[in-house]
Amino acid sequence: MASISTLSELGMSHDPAARGYHVVYREHEVNHCPGCGRTQWLVGRVSAECAFCATALPLAEASMRHHKAAVVIQHRNRVAESAWAA
Repeated sequence: MASISTLSELGMSHDPAARGYHVVYREHEVNHCPGCGRTQWLVGRVSAECAFCATALPLAEASMRHHKAAVVIQHRNRVAESAWAA
């Protein structure tokens, strides 16, 4: 059974900046699916999925956001009083 060599054994290092082309979904641009070439997408919070072949891509904007503080989601019609379950 053949063993798989690690990057360090091959004399290579992990450098994400030098890895080359990285496919991401870019907001406000025409995004062609790398799987089927179409341009219809279902966009979520951190990824977009091709509506035809289900190829998923990460959002370019999602990787640029800073996550230093916890995200608090508040409804715009929120009442200042606390709601207690009965």
